[in-house]
Amino acid sequence: MQKVKITEVKTNPNNPRLIKDDKFKKLVKSIKEFPQMLELRPIVVNDDMIVLGGNMRLKACKEAGLKEVPIIKASDLTEEQQKEFIVKDNVGFGEWDWDILANEWDAVQLEEWGLDGFPFDAETELEAEEDEKTKTEMCKHCGIEI
Repeated sequence: MQKVKITEVKTNPNNPRLIKDDKFKKLVKSIKEFPQMLELRPIVVNDDMIVLGGNMRLKACKEAGLKEVPIIKASDLTEEQQKEFIVKDNVGFGEWDWDILANEWDAVQLEEWGLDGFPFDAETELEAEEDEKTKTEMCKHCGIEI
């Protein structure tokens, strides 16, 4: 990993992923509040300094006013492997375990960190905690405790 001037890094014109308004603002905020994350997950570039992984992070870094960014050069990749990397770096393998997120994480904080679209909110999280504490169940049809 090395740090370079942000002006040396070029966005990839063939980047297949976009990040829109609200999510982009969250990414910029995240970079401003937690810049160390960039060092743990640097932008991946080829030898021509074109981004293979991290186009939206680069855009957010520019928006955040950073002058330098950490990069890793993927010098050993063929052109075909570079294309494969671009797609695979952006594919979301796996799924979220919504039960763990609802019971172990703060919903508001998760949303601030950029995770949205989850099937619960802060109220649902509170209900899940209460259910765990009381260990009682209610009949869905009549509302009687069982």
